[in-house]
Amino acid sequence: MNRFLTLRDLSTMKIERLVARARHIEHWSMAHSLIGKVVTLLFLEPSHRTLASFQAGIAQLGGASIVLSSGQGKWGIETRDGPSKDGDPEEHIRDTIPVLEEYGDALGVRCGSRGSSLADDLAEPWLGVIDSLARKPLINLGSAMDHPCQALADWKTLDDEEIPRDGKFVLSWAWHPRPQPLALPATAAAMAARRGMKVTVLRPEGFGFPAELRSRIIAEAKRGGGTFEETDDRVGALAGARVVYAESWGAPATIHSPARDSNLRAPQRAWRIEPSWLESTEDAIVMHCLPARREIQIAETVLDGPRSRATRQAVNRLHVQKAVLLAMLGSDMV
Repeated sequence: MNRFLTLRDLSTMKIERLVARARHIEHWSMAHSLIGKVVTLLFLEPSHRTLASFQAGIAQLGGASIVLSSGQGKWGIETRDGPSKDGDPEEHIRDTIPVLEEYGDALGVRCGSRGSSLADDLAEPWLGVIDSLARKPLINLGSAMDHPCQALADWKTLDDEEIPRDGKFVLSWAWHPRPQPLALPATAAAMAARRGMKVTVLRPEGFGFPAELRSRIIAEAKRGGGTFEETDDRVGALAGARVVYAESWGAPATIHSPARDSNLRAPQRAWRIEPSWLESTEDAIVMHCLPARREIQIAETVLDGPRSRATRQAVNRLHVQKAVLLAMLGSDMV
């Protein structure tokens, strides 16, 4: 495997093999698997769990990592093409990637969004340029519209909990003081649809997914045997749910316009995952990819309660990422 950019690029069989490998890794040490291997991790946006889990995973497999994070002892990096700029960035991504990959055996990049438009985010320009430049194995650590490492960890979490493949998966919008990117909610919905689940996106009016994103998720549902719908009917959406996944995202019509988005979200503070939301579910587990705004997005009694699997999701990041690294640099063939 030379690329891990989105689960959409992998067959269901390959995804299941990675999850199975991660389950094995969880219980068996493989400390010598990547001895002599170096993985370069470039973060153009901040990171917490992704950075820590990849560094830990690489070390536990016997390899080494080089970490370059924005604002921490490295030059600013320009990603736009065209005439040279006279702003803060000191070098261009087209110069950065070819050099960095020569220092190691694989490259992981968190590039996020350029923040210009919804169409720009959907096209994934940063990730596309980096993909075109890198010759060695490349891992998407989080882009404008995708986070495959989180998706794989969530898939494993659902399998760990023995959630039926055809169970009801509710992705619920939760209030946040600022508009959040679409990458994580889009990834969660597509992952569950691909797994074969009945996916319902529960959100207030105005926060529905853009048409192109809906089309991608519906395509994944067809591949995996799942279904997809959106609604603002909380009672109907939560009835019979096996999973309630809390996430926040900005209104697509006002993306990259915080002032306009604020007007839409201001009346929606009641959209917080409460214990009462779970009463009509089928003993649903509660998922959140973290970080969570306690008592804002989700009640502490839910996040810290027996149904919460937020910590488990984060721990699974370590296991699935080690499986990806072995598929790229070890003896595993995926």
